[in-house]
Amino acid sequence: TRYDFMYSQRKDMDEARTKLVKIIEEVDILMKEQFNSKFKEIRANFKQVFRDLFEGGDADIVLVDDTNVLESGIDIVVQPPGKKLQNMMLLSGGERALTAIALLFGILKMHPSPFCLLDEIEAALDDTNVYRFAHYLHVVNDNTQLLLITHKKGTMEVANSLYGVTMEEKGVSRTLSMKMEK
Repeated sequence: TRYDFMYSQRKDMDEARTKLVKIIEEVDILMKEQFNSKFKEIRANFKQVFRDLFEGGDADIVLVDDTNVLESGIDIVVQPPGKKLQNMMLLSGGERALTAIALLFGILKMHPSPFCLLDEIEAALDDTNVYRFAHYLHVVNDNTQLLLITHKKGTMEVANSLYGVTMEEKGVSRTLSMKMEK
């Protein structure tokens, strides 16, 4: 009797294991399909946003291992206008920051968020690239309300509203707000 009970328990466990393995395989297939679909969309968006922000050039994101997409690394390869094709890590700090911004906006373009908070995202950019970034914000602003924390004049110039904190007297903070006329 005990043997029959244990045998039926083991048989149930084996069947459950077989079902779980099948479910995991099905989920893996579905995840790979969804990942590949979304990766292609992000890739196309990133290329376009990069060209818009850099006013030319080319960029791409590629999987390190095409055979194992769920565990593969991702390489970012870029070619700013007038430069040769290279890994993102070989760029200057400002170019890397602008490339990362292009990737972020490429992802946002796929699934626009109703609200986005960006904290000094353009801090590493020089003035020319700050103005490119700032003007690109109007493209993103159609689908997403942006709240930016910044100290860059170029970004503030394109804002609809400005909010700030000032300390005229030591230890006394005061908030300011200004609606910008366009």
